Amino acid sequence: MHPMMNVAIKAARNAGTVISRAALNIERLQVARKQQNDYVTEVDRAAEAAVIEVLREAYPHHNFLAEETGYIRADGEQLGAMSWEDAVRQDDPDQDHHVWVIDPLDGTTNFIHGFPQFAVSIALAVNGVLQQGVIYDPSRDELFTATKGAGAYLNNRRLRVANETRLSECLIGTGFPFRDDQDLDTYTRNFRKMTRLCAGLRRPGAAALDLAYVAAGRYDGFFEADLKPWDMAAGVLIIQEAGGLVGNYKGNETHFQTGQIMAANARIFAQMAQILD
Repeated sequence: MHPMMNVAIKAARNAGTVISRAALNIERLQVARKQQNDYVTEVDRAAEAAVIEVLREAYPHHNFLAEETGYIRADGEQLGAMSWEDAVRQDDPDQDHHVWVIDPLDGTTNFIHGFPQFAVSIALAVNGVLQQGVIYDPSRDELFTATKGAGAYLNNRRLRVANETRLSECLIGTGFPFRDDQDLDTYTRNFRKMTRLCAGLRRPGAAALDLAYVAAGRYDGFFEADLKPWDMAAGVLIIQEAGGLVGNYKGNETHFQTGQIMAANARIFAQMAQILD
């Protein structure tokens, strides 16, 4: 196992411990609303701090793009919200640019309601290319991992995406719009079309786990819009290393720029691209 993967797993498990302990006293949580239907808790912040502490101790010269604190330079300066292109840009061609992309608690709304579908997501991009990905589900103690060029795994089992060839036989994951600034009309149109053409749609509410489930073959495909890099980064690499494709709704590799993501094996990917707007 790659040394950086070992550190990322340690960070994910530490965050998982923070989350699991808090789950025992959910009624005591302090919850704040970032915007309509978008919440943050003290657990999100504590889990994020736990991840960064482990990674920074091992790699003090690396940078971070985290959901709650935004972009953090290696020197500790917090620059706040930042686009994917700016976060991963290599300013010095003679020096590798490392960015850890962190979602400390994907599925916060699920968590605060005691619905056991949430996860820690950690990825490493080097000069803009994903190299490591970890998604940890503390409720089930499931650890999804991938190192570029070395395959994807669930705990110690090698992962491959499902081999279904007909969309009509597929179970597809998705994410519903939940904020006022999201295009509900477009999603409703896509939902209607996909519902008629696939075997079933599911929306558990944690995109990182949804992507991990595509890699594990539990879903045959997935689509969602308006995601952030920390929602997608680890899952993208894990799916790719499991033999799947990832792109926007038309199959182009602009998911980090647009927030629009579609994932499946090659045949289902092509069929979904003919349907989604």
